[in-house]
Amino acid sequence: MSGPRWVEVSGAQPYRIGIAPGLLDDGAALAATLCGRQALVISDDTVAPLYAARVEAALRAAAPGLAVAGFVLPAGESSKTLAWFGRAIDALAALGARRDACVYALGGGVVGDLAGFAAACWMRGIDCVQLPTTLLAMVDSSVGGKTAVDLPQGKNLVGAFHPPRAVLADTAALRTLPPRELRAGLAEVVKYGAIGDAAFLDWLETRADALLAMDHDALAEAVARSCAHKAAIVGRDPFEHGERALLNFGHTFAHAIETAQGYGGLNHGEAVAVGMVLAARLSEELGLAPAADTLRLRALLARFGLPVDPPAGLDPETLLAHMRLDKKATAGGLRFIVWDGAGRARVLSDVPESAVLAVLQPGAP
Repeated sequence: MSGPRWVEVSGAQPYRIGIAPGLLDDGAALAATLCGRQALVISDDTVAPLYAARVEAALRAAAPGLAVAGFVLPAGESSKTLAWFGRAIDALAALGARRDACVYALGGGVVGDLAGFAAACWMRGIDCVQLPTTLLAMVDSSVGGKTAVDLPQGKNLVGAFHPPRAVLADTAALRTLPPRELRAGLAEVVKYGAIGDAAFLDWLETRADALLAMDHDALAEAVARSCAHKAAIVGRDPFEHGERALLNFGHTFAHAIETAQGYGGLNHGEAVAVGMVLAARLSEELGLAPAADTLRLRALLARFGLPVDPPAGLDPETLLAHMRLDKKATAGGLRFIVWDGAGRARVLSDVPESAVLAVLQPGAP
């Protein structure tokens, strides 16, 4: 690749997504949007030992005199809490961060969500640059400006919309990604085909082996196409008043599963894979989509080594109770992203709870 691929995100606060190997060492790219002389690099204890020192050194080289501090939280969804958010705010206070400071979110979705939320709240909003190091974060959570932390009652219930100043996806970081995390990211990649691009599903079926083998060109193409899909939707609907809700295909089920498991069972991508199959089955149950498309989706996810059935032992009524608290629910009842078949998703309100329970029952087809 001769240089970064760039994806433009339009809207009131436009920004660019850069996709290329070596971006975490590219001081010019890292510092391109800096406005002030202070930076806080937020990471976790898995990613920080691999990349934090390199990012901080590149920033200092590109911006002499820049005050750079680091903050590291434990890896995993269990750290995406108000308590760890408070510690990130304390780190900004210790830095003496002013309104022109910048937060760099170096890591996966947990780091990106928490760091972005800290940036959104410090002095009512400072800049944040997303440096995703997982495939899932590159194609989903780093793009679009959704930031949040979890509560015991549900996922992402406390947060803010806060678009980043830039997203720099260093695809070389994927070489250190555990296989499970690679597969989790592929679930979100599949989602873009499922909701609006059946031809992308065709491409994924033909490139599945290359993606699993971490072929650089295949991964870069998957990231670029996924980001382009999300950027287009986010640009048209930045605050999820309409079309952007389609990006939640499978997520109502997924978030309920994650919450019921106390954020210690399936990871997010795995839960989304199960959730998408359940959403497709719900669409069948409601007479909206053919069974053949559900089977195709299920087969592709299984080929990527992802779970396609809910974990054993989860009570359907408990999952339904979590869905009632989901942000996508309305006063009128449950709202789901369903599909009319591959590549044709839509929002459906007032979904009967009986239909949801039917697909959640153990052994449901």
